[in-house]
Amino acid sequence: MAIRAVRLLGDPVLRTPARPVTEVTQAIRALIADMFETMYNAEGVGLAAPQVGVGERIIVVDAREEDIAPFALVNPVIVEIGGERDKGEEGCLSIPGLKEIVERALHVTVEGTDPDAGVRRIDADGLLARILQHELDHLDGVLFLDRVSPLKRRMLLRKWRKLRADTADA
Repeated sequence: MAIRAVRLLGDPVLRTPARPVTEVTQAIRALIADMFETMYNAEGVGLAAPQVGVGERIIVVDAREEDIAPFALVNPVIVEIGGERDKGEEGCLSIPGLKEIVERALHVTVEGTDPDAGVRRIDADGLLARILQHELDHLDGVLFLDRVSPLKRRMLLRKWRKLRADTADA
């Protein structure tokens, strides 16, 4: 296992829709192990393969809730979205230092393949539903910034440029 570099806003891989995985191989399982290690190192709750520079449809999630074990999904898709919506704060490992309120569905059902090539179906509510929607957005080249108003997006991008400039100066 290895910690991989998390790609940051501006890297084209974050805006490119990821390719479906054709077969769950040992290399895919090794990537998943690296993604978990990277996510934990960055203190995240989810990570998508494009965030570590791999344009494939893979996510790892650990909602840090006792009754939900960490899991990985290959080629995940949302098969059902609940009608109720909720607003909550989101951040992103690829845009460190920025957080904003994002509206998401309170319930989603996601299907995908687990690392052992078995089909997995997850009915998620609340935080887990939010995490899944956020990570699946990454697989389509969508960032949480795309889910806020144009005015908030401009303000967040201005703040991002300032954070990056301050980091470069340090």
